[in-house]
Amino acid sequence: MGLEFNPKAEELGPLFTFFILTETETAPALFIGTSSDRIGSPAGQQAYYATVSKYIPILRTSLYGSLNFTEWDDGFNLPVGFGVELGKGFSVRPMYDGDRSHLLLNYFAAQYGVSLMYVWFEKPGVAFFVGF
Repeated sequence: MGLEFNPKAEELGPLFTFFILTETETAPALFIGTSSDRIGSPAGQQAYYATVSKYIPILRTSLYGSLNFTEWDDGFNLPVGFGVELGKGFSVRPMYDGDRSHLLLNYFAAQYGVSLMYVWFEKPGVAFFVGF
């Protein structure tokens, strides 16, 4: 549970994830949650999702797919993506948010992270993460 701040949209909103099933060697993780709607959505638009994800150790890759209800479109979409570990905290994540695609280069440490984003394969962006 947390807060999400988007300075471009001048928006502060809820960020919540609840794990229903924790991933095991043979079974994927299942979680539900809410966050701001897609990149570029108007302020105040939330998304509500159920996501299945699975890490494949031999490929150093995690896969995910979601059933997402978007307030912006007042309907459902199907975001998907995968992340490939590059080592030393770095990863790359191509993703489709249910409407448009993005590419992220991530660095995650224990309590913080940063993502360099190529939004819609058109515009650069950056995201910062802090955990407590």
